Amino acid sequence: MMAGGMLAAVDPGREKCGFAVLDAGGAVLFQQVIETLKLEHEINDKCSRYAFTTLVLGNGTTSKAAKKRIEEAVPDLRIVLVDEYRTTDMAKRAYWQARPPRGWRKLLPVSMLVPPEPVDDFVAVILARRFLEKAVPEDI
Repeated sequence: MMAGGMLAAVDPGREKCGFAVLDAGGAVLFQQVIETLKLEHEINDKCSRYAFTTLVLGNGTTSKAAKKRIEEAVPDLRIVLVDEYRTTDMAKRAYWQARPPRGWRKLLPVSMLVPPEPVDDFVAVILARRFLEKAVPEDI
């Protein structure tokens, strides 16, 4: 059960991770791309601030290592794996919705544009919302 209706999500990566905290309604309270080396510190810090007890973790290639590190650093945290299928494409679209293209980029279809910065934090938000869509009330 999520304490206070909050949950966190991580899109794990080798060098960087997307990290987000959302409320039970899917509203984003925090989102950021963080260094993988600082993952445990960031989770502990945000867990103290937002009091979440559930963490959604993308099931990509580095998820096993990330899960192990998180379990060791925050043993009371419930970790739920969520499918990452097509989240990068969805995150690119979400990026351009949040930060509409300017100048000549406005002339191109968004599907042809590459965001100028990592979108891993948007992936984390998408993972959390996927979990919320399938969650039963007891999960939240």
